[in-house]
Amino acid sequence: MTLHIVVTAKQVLDPETPLSAFNVADNAVSTAGNIPPVVNGYDEQAVEAALRIKEAHGDAKVTVLSCGTDFALDVIKKPLAMGADELVLLQDAAFENSIDPTMAVAALTAAIRKLGDVDIVISGRQASDWDNAQVPLGVAESLGWAVATIGRKVDVQDGTARVERVLPDGHETVEAPLPAVVTVSNELGTPRYPNMRGIMAARRVQPTVWTVADLDLDGTASPAFELVSLKKPERAVQTEMIAGDDDADAGRKLALRLREERVL
Repeated sequence: MTLHIVVTAKQVLDPETPLSAFNVADNAVSTAGNIPPVVNGYDEQAVEAALRIKEAHGDAKVTVLSCGTDFALDVIKKPLAMGADELVLLQDAAFENSIDPTMAVAALTAAIRKLGDVDIVISGRQASDWDNAQVPLGVAESLGWAVATIGRKVDVQDGTARVERVLPDGHETVEAPLPAVVTVSNELGTPRYPNMRGIMAARRVQPTVWTVADLDLDGTASPAFELVSLKKPERAVQTEMIAGDDDADAGRKLALRLREERVL
């Protein structure tokens, strides 16, 4: 029987974008149009975890689910280029990216149920835009499935998911019966880089697109959060000039000043 692995992947603003390139207005964040989005880094590791399971299991299929409103296909197809088999985009104005995960949880849950034969869902531990780490847990609760979080290794065998979880002082191994939800962290290791063959194959794949209507949702999930205010952090810079009779004298005075401030 084919093992069906679903990976959730989110398109996000590139976290390496300089702060000066971000624009905050009307409680929303945007960047210049020439800065492309990326697949959330932890979600790339979730894809890697799924592909490792597929390679070990042999008879397995990896489907990637992404929920949003305005996908860049050359970006969101990266999991396909890495080796995933199918891509399903949950695309609707109702899925507009915001701090509230309620609609994303509802959409992903409905999509997983619509797929119908899912054995395990693997997600990144959190997204780099809001860092909430709530959507995978919400999906697990909505489905009534067991969940294991912050995994560094995931194995599936005999209807059981075996996960090594990262702890502050080491790790622990837990097991959960399938179906289950697992979140993975960067300790899993570097995701594989798509090769040219994978990139070319991904270009030929047309993703499946589901809207609110396709998922039998009304698009009006009750919000769990209210975004009251959003603004760039204020930065204050103070400069103190240290002068001396010569470079050596200035260096000594600088060392004394740093010692006064307990920097040295």
